[in-house]
Amino acid sequence: MKNYTQSDYAVNKKAEGIVYRFADQTVEITLKDYLLENPDKTAADFAALKTLSDSDYYETERSDYRQTWKNTPLDSLFEEEAAIIAVPSVEDDFIEAQEYEAAYAKRKSVAQLALDKLTETQRRRYLMHHVEGLTVRQIAMKERTSHVAIIYSLDGAAKKIKKVLADS
Repeated sequence: MKNYTQSDYAVNKKAEGIVYRFADQTVEITLKDYLLENPDKTAADFAALKTLSDSDYYETERSDYRQTWKNTPLDSLFEEEAAIIAVPSVEDDFIEAQEYEAAYAKRKSVAQLALDKLTETQRRRYLMHHVEGLTVRQIAMKERTSHVAIIYSLDGAAKKIKKVLADS
């Protein structure tokens, strides 16, 4: 393993600017250089870029370590064992995270749309039952009504939600 204090990650993390190491030279981009090159950017933009750079170097270091710590030739491994030690690239992780966030945002918007289609009574009872975990009888006691009214209300809410989900 490389000496940690000499790694690209350590050098970049300790520097005030963003450090790029090449085979023949090391270049550091400072805040001043960044702002001169990008007059429409701010110090906050540079800080975000620096954080991203640190994160990228860190992930690269982790990936290098995970790939080489056993020093086992891949051709001597079975296919299942090779899959265990295979590490996804930083780009694949980034794309997967972006896709997850997009799917989460879509599910959240559909859930909000479904809740918006419910009447206030249905929404209240649905959330008490499914989020708070109250039984039908507990909701009926809380609202001083019959449990049959709660059942009808929850059934109506479920039908509306299913319709919204089917349309989405």
